[in-house]
Amino acid sequence: MKFLLPFLLALTLLRAAPLTPARIAEQRAQILANFFVPTPLPALDAKTHRRFAPAAGVAAEAITYTTQLGSRVPGILYLPDPLPKGGKVPAFVVVNGHGGDKYSWYAWFTGIAFARAGMAVLTYDQAGEGERSATRQSGTRDHDKLKGDEILARRLAGLMITDVRQAVSLLAARPEIDATRIGAGGYSLGSFVLALAGSVEPRLRACVLVGGGNLSGAGDHWDRSSKAMCQALPWRSLDFLGDRGAMIYALHAARGPTLIWNGRADTVVDMPTTLEPFFENLRARAVALRGTAADVFEFGFTPATSHRPYWLMQPAVLWLEHQLDFPHWNESSIRAQPTTHILTWSQQTGVPLDKLYATEEREGGTLAPGTGVPGFARETLSVFSPAEWEKNKSTLTFAAWSERARAAGAK
Repeated sequence: MKFLLPFLLALTLLRAAPLTPARIAEQRAQILANFFVPTPLPALDAKTHRRFAPAAGVAAEAITYTTQLGSRVPGILYLPDPLPKGGKVPAFVVVNGHGGDKYSWYAWFTGIAFARAGMAVLTYDQAGEGERSATRQSGTRDHDKLKGDEILARRLAGLMITDVRQAVSLLAARPEIDATRIGAGGYSLGSFVLALAGSVEPRLRACVLVGGGNLSGAGDHWDRSSKAMCQALPWRSLDFLGDRGAMIYALHAARGPTLIWNGRADTVVDMPTTLEPFFENLRARAVALRGTAADVFEFGFTPATSHRPYWLMQPAVLWLEHQLDFPHWNESSIRAQPTTHILTWSQQTGVPLDKLYATEEREGGTLAPGTGVPGFARETLSVFSPAEWEKNKSTLTFAAWSERARAAGAK
């Protein structure tokens, strides 16, 4: 016992020591290895399958790119049309929540609104949704049906992290995009995925976590989550980090700024129990690990609201403009512009909202930036026709990836 106590004290001090560049690299390498994220990343092999004009002032491309274990990710890349003169544009990656994909109203609205602001936006199908579902449908929550052990759960989290990192790779390789001004927004499950991905992806300039971000450690919402395979088991597997939440956000700060924004009444992720005192304490611990307050996350709340993609509401839009410098919007124009009430917009355009969230306090009450965003037909956002999808589904569907992941095991 007399030998164990000095060891435990030394371990505690090591974990509390400010992060050096070498330790940052070591912690990131451990996280990547824990989730079986390929290092280096797979060859991107990005393909543009078709181009189209989804709305006035916006161009779009239906694309695919490679992720883990031979799978490909279908997505839509939105671009300003015409491109701003005199420089490259910033970019934004949408990381969807449960049941979300490139067909989600907020993915579409972000693509159109932010492209009109002069940004590129990449939206893609979450694992098991849209063209990555065996049914080619949305809202399937296919990956929640996955049964397996912690290793398979870590592989699932690693797939989602790789999806994000490869999205960044795609954007960084585009000649019209400024690779130093790439941001991302994660909503709900996406906030968890982006919290992990942003801690290991230094090419992300700015991250916005909404409908979540209240990561601490043992006993928190994500540790207790009923979504064992994509949230609870992967989160618990990071115990080697010590103070999990603080370390994740210290690693974010080593990458760049982060904003966490939520509704005070968001019971979906237990936000009423994790308000200012929770985040102030978490931030103080992250600052202690980082050794400086520079770029350690900011946070805020919208009163009397619940689960929403808050990067589409004014506080987060203003923050993103400050970090990424939108070519067509500035602080004054953002504050002055009219907004779109999403529940009304959905009723007018016929674009569906998830029935669980089509309420005023949840997604339906979102006041999104700008007006005049049209609706869309589902097949407009499909990369493949039904016949083409049948030919390619072995590289697209979550079921096909799951078989390869089970075969790979702990290797």
